[in-house]
Amino acid sequence: MILDLYQVDAFANHMFTGNPAAVCLLDEWLPDETMQQIAMENNLSETAFFVSQGSGFALRWFTPKAEVALCGHATLATAHVLFSHLNYEKEEVSFFTQSGELLVVEKGESLYGMNFPGKSLEREAPPLDLYHALGGEIADEVYKADDFMWVMDKEEKVRNMSPNFNLLAEVDTRGIIVTAPGNEVDFVSRFFAPAVGINEDPVTGSAHTMLTPYWSQRLGKDELTARQISSRGGELQCILMDDGRVEIAGKACTYMKGKIKLEDRL
Repeated sequence: MILDLYQVDAFANHMFTGNPAAVCLLDEWLPDETMQQIAMENNLSETAFFVSQGSGFALRWFTPKAEVALCGHATLATAHVLFSHLNYEKEEVSFFTQSGELLVVEKGESLYGMNFPGKSLEREAPPLDLYHALGGEIADEVYKADDFMWVMDKEEKVRNMSPNFNLLAEVDTRGIIVTAPGNEVDFVSRFFAPAVGINEDPVTGSAHTMLTPYWSQRLGKDELTARQISSRGGELQCILMDDGRVEIAGKACTYMKGKIKLEDRL
């Protein structure tokens, strides 16, 4: 079996920035074990697999270690493959996922807007083990949904943080967001998820389903500019919609197209 595979830099204004994702179009689902092995072999933070379904596409995401319920950058990468390489002609594409239906709109010039459900935040007392794992950095506020969100007062504290990834892997959430007001954008963030095989994710679209409602309320505005300040870095435009959903927009560029030759034993 021969499969087409694309590697796309998502939330990237140019190549070698943003978050690289692999994207694989299937005629039908492969066994879960095989998709997990492909993701492990790709060794990127996410590999997306999608299959035509009704008026859109069923979409699943795998890290090198596990399947996840939501991934923003690999969704954006998949939309980019459809619009830029597979001659998808509509302006909007629907993805059917574990997190419900996700809509992506082509805005032109490799800019795509993703419509995701926003996350309800619950205030948490700062867990002592997380405090130690993040190098003893004090948070102004801590929230929890799918991830912990550690809110700080200065961009520099987020940028200079050196977490203990072995300790972070023991935290009982998918990952940990650290965030602060930005010097040049509305807010900045970093995202750590060693529990699912990603010490630091370059740009995390799904984290902005928590970040956008929080910063919208705090800053009193619905349209926000964001930057994830990992070593690769990435730019996002975020809008809190009237229905509580979040539009997350970013650019993408193709790095590579290749083929996977699956052996019969898989």
